[in-house]
Amino acid sequence: MIRVRWRTSVSYLGTVLKGLTVPLLVSALVSLAYGESVVPLGATAALSLLVGVTLERLERDGLGPRETFLMVALTWLSIALLGALPFFLAGTGVFADPVNALFEGMSGITTTGATVINDFEAHPRGVLFWRQLLQWLGGLGILILAVALLSQLSVGGARLMETESQTTDLTKLAPRITETARLLGGLYAALTAAMTLILLALYAVGAAPGMTPYNAVSHALTTVSTAGFSPEAQSVGAFSPVVQWVVVAFMFVGATNFVLLYYLVRGDPTRLRKSEEFRFYLAVVAGATLLTAGFLALDGTFPGTEETVRHATFQVVSIVTTTGYASTDFNTWSVGARHVLFLGMFMGGMAGSTTCSIKTFRWLVVLKSFRRDLLTAIHPDAIRPVRLGSSVVDEETIRDVYAYVLLSVVIFVALTVFIVVDVGRAGVRMGEFDVMSAAASTFLNIGPAFGPAGPYGSYDVFPTTTKLAMVVLMWVGRIEIIPVLVLFTPRFWRE
Repeated sequence: MIRVRWRTSVSYLGTVLKGLTVPLLVSALVSLAYGESVVPLGATAALSLLVGVTLERLERDGLGPRETFLMVALTWLSIALLGALPFFLAGTGVFADPVNALFEGMSGITTTGATVINDFEAHPRGVLFWRQLLQWLGGLGILILAVALLSQLSVGGARLMETESQTTDLTKLAPRITETARLLGGLYAALTAAMTLILLALYAVGAAPGMTPYNAVSHALTTVSTAGFSPEAQSVGAFSPVVQWVVVAFMFVGATNFVLLYYLVRGDPTRLRKSEEFRFYLAVVAGATLLTAGFLALDGTFPGTEETVRHATFQVVSIVTTTGYASTDFNTWSVGARHVLFLGMFMGGMAGSTTCSIKTFRWLVVLKSFRRDLLTAIHPDAIRPVRLGSSVVDEETIRDVYAYVLLSVVIFVALTVFIVVDVGRAGVRMGEFDVMSAAASTFLNIGPAFGPAGPYGSYDVFPTTTKLAMVVLMWVGRIEIIPVLVLFTPRFWRE
């Protein structure tokens, strides 16, 4: 007998899909403004509304932990499928292949930023805008949309937010979870609007050539969400240095815990200053930037100090925060600099942010618990709890963190082996480092890799079977592995 109230999960999913109609129609208006066909986006909006209304009519009951896991997994998967439909219906360029459309849709909603597009000029502006908007929804947007629309969730809403954001501070912001969703959603929208206005101001004074209103909105959507899709073939490298520094700042902010950001804008910087995870995150970014800049300076990659520091800072922040933008083709960098970026793929920003990958919280717990283990090896009778700031990390959390990190490494290795075998079978020539970076980049939701799938390359080079495997792993990686894997255990459904 099935113990999971799956109709409840699917019914709430219907409400989310019904709400997805609004951003689809906004993108259709962009198509209309540019004189393009609105059919791909309009038809998808109609389908989303129809499916959403139909599913919403299913019987609803309490949304417990199991129903929450199911809803989270189904939400990301369903929106990836619907999000891919405008690409396929447009049928231009690489999107004539449904697998490519699905790859782009999943990459968008999971904020991965890996793309199969080679020919940006071949695609309508409205469809490309949907591509950017899809990533903004995949940052905090889907989470906020789900909770704000589903006011009936009550405690279930808190579980939904904490499952996706991996932070337990959410219920402390406001007495009602829907109010918390509005607060975080407002902050998310305000940051996006602020970046848009800054870029437009730079464009108005002539400091940002090419940063049109379309580009300003597009890049704000995919920077604050630490997502990385750009309508420009050269990514942020198409713009002036001052634009690149602005993007660096907002990528860094987007990967910072939104609860801490909320208190900061409310005039309480002490929480951010006292956050051990934030200090660790800052130290990782600073250390990796200095190391990368040193390698670039030794190699003479760039002629000037400012250019060296700017590109090193930009790419380290872009990779560590899992945004995946590029200010230059880092495929041409020295081996040392490229390996620093590769290691940065496994870091991620803070818990409770829009970022992906393993996240600094888990690495901090691993380092502190390992140091504790070294102490107890010397002093077996010593009792030393693992602390983050003034809080003690319980042993169950430490075990969960170790399990998650180990599972992430195992999945990364398995995906690497699969890609090596599959590209060899398909006759695609690719080095092992390029394959490893592509596996890490898709599973950890980074975006660009090295080699053919580099910052100015495309994942279209991979065979269809590899792209399908990457689609699945982007989904698994974005929602923190467990909400997907637990669905495939018999006990989840029957006990």
